[in-house]
Amino acid sequence: MSQYIVAVVGATGVVGQELIQTLEQRNFPVKTLIPLASARSAGTTITFNGQEIEVKELTETSFEGVDYGLFSAGGSISEKFAPIAAKAGCIVIDNTSFFRMHKDVPLVVPEVNPEALKNHQNIIANPNCSTAQMVMPLKPIHDKATIKRIVVSTYQSVSGAGKDAIDELAGHTNKSLQGANPEPEQFVKQIAFNVIPQIDDFTDNGYTKEEMKMINETQKILGADIKVTATTVRVPVFIGHSESINIQTKDPIDVDEVRRLLADFPGVEVMDNPAEGIYPTPRETAGQDPVFVGRIRKDISQPNTIEMWVVADNLRKGAALNAIQIAEALIK
Repeated sequence: MSQYIVAVVGATGVVGQELIQTLEQRNFPVKTLIPLASARSAGTTITFNGQEIEVKELTETSFEGVDYGLFSAGGSISEKFAPIAAKAGCIVIDNTSFFRMHKDVPLVVPEVNPEALKNHQNIIANPNCSTAQMVMPLKPIHDKATIKRIVVSTYQSVSGAGKDAIDELAGHTNKSLQGANPEPEQFVKQIAFNVIPQIDDFTDNGYTKEEMKMINETQKILGADIKVTATTVRVPVFIGHSESINIQTKDPIDVDEVRRLLADFPGVEVMDNPAEGIYPTPRETAGQDPVFVGRIRKDISQPNTIEMWVVADNLRKGAALNAIQIAEALIK
């Protein structure tokens, strides 16, 4: 089997660390791992396959001879360095939002639209974490009954906002329990013991940028004729995004058929027996690869409409796992 030189950009961040861990867990054929980060983090070490590897500073010459570049260091970094890497012959798989809606850059979830990989020009975009987990159960339903409209509300963990956000939830929880009223730094309002109906900045149409990402990315992956509306909410959970999804289809489809379709779809696991307390939550699904689906039921308010509850580890399928699956698909 061929082996590859892999660079991880943003190696010391939450997603970067998950990328390195997932490469190891999936036995990705890494010949040499090159962890890259800012000058501030350069010189620290990460552990990969039992070896301590020094983190290097990201520079314009970092990608000479590199086969795959896994980017998770922010949109401005991808904007500058991804084209440099691509020009050097490195295939870039970008976890940021910068390239997702670029016309010539494929936006890929391998189980859903692998055909899009045929047209890459050395840059491939990884979807938003909430989009990636949502399109997984939507795909088999869309293929069977043609989805017309999606209404989604998300309940997103703080890990989606990075390490400082995780630390803020932990610290503010402890301070709140001691009677303090800590000031938010990573969020617009206190996240401990609260929910915040805002992720990213608001746009002129009243939606946030996060909501528009879900709308636009879903249409790019599944088809622009699908109507999508979204409300994204940050909740005091460390890892794992949850979504309540209402799906209206062109053709009739019953609940039992939806369960069968989802059970047969790779990467999706059905947990759906509410009478026995069986449905997914972030606490029990964190650290796992599948997208979990429960609370599957018919919408009693209108025809041809299904409701479901979808949970996934946002650092896995929503980020690191999907990126590495893209690389694996390219190798195949």
